[in-house]
Amino acid sequence: MLTIAKLFGKSPFAPLQTHMDKVASCIQELPALFQALLSQNASAIQQIGEKISRLEHDADLTKNDIRNHLPKSLFLPVDRGSLLEILSLQDALADQAENIAFHAGIRKLELLPEMRDDFCILCQKIIEVFWLVRQVIKELEELLECSFGGIEAEKVKGMVEQIAFYEYETTQIQNRLIKFLYRGGDAMPYPSFHLCQTLIAEIGELARISEKLGNRVRMLLELK
Repeated sequence: MLTIAKLFGKSPFAPLQTHMDKVASCIQELPALFQALLSQNASAIQQIGEKISRLEHDADLTKNDIRNHLPKSLFLPVDRGSLLEILSLQDALADQAENIAFHAGIRKLELLPEMRDDFCILCQKIIEVFWLVRQVIKELEELLECSFGGIEAEKVKGMVEQIAFYEYETTQIQNRLIKFLYRGGDAMPYPSFHLCQTLIAEIGELARISEKLGNRVRMLLELK
């Protein structure tokens, strides 16, 4: 197995992609967590949450390894600060998955009936946003080969625009959910009301971080 230091010799983006794979392992647990949350399966929520926490720690170790081995004097096709910023945003995605899992395990989620469909759509949408930004990170090697221009650059710009649209859709769903919550939440105990509000925000934040990451990659194209 290649060490992070050897990966830098292969490509400045290879370590980022290695870290993104670790991040993806956290995110791919979220659909099962959402299902357990909706079915109020406390045991499953706890087990999945613990797994996400372990995977997030593994991603952290990889992040730290990359930071420790990031070349300071060797020529890089992009500046060191850009690589670190992309790494930091990827790390924020793994952190956010852990945040969602933590809040999911606090207490039983009691959604208002009229909120359930939109909540399911929100959970599905943020996963779609993530997998699209993960694909953007996978395209970095091709962008490097094309000197960050040409058809490949236009392809990535289109993907980043799609991410932005998904994030917009996510915000609209969140707004509907919050309206439902405030209209019908008088009958809910405050802890249940607050948990609903918090989870809606925490889940949506994953889309916003994904959009920031996509935009950061697009900045590489604009600077070339």
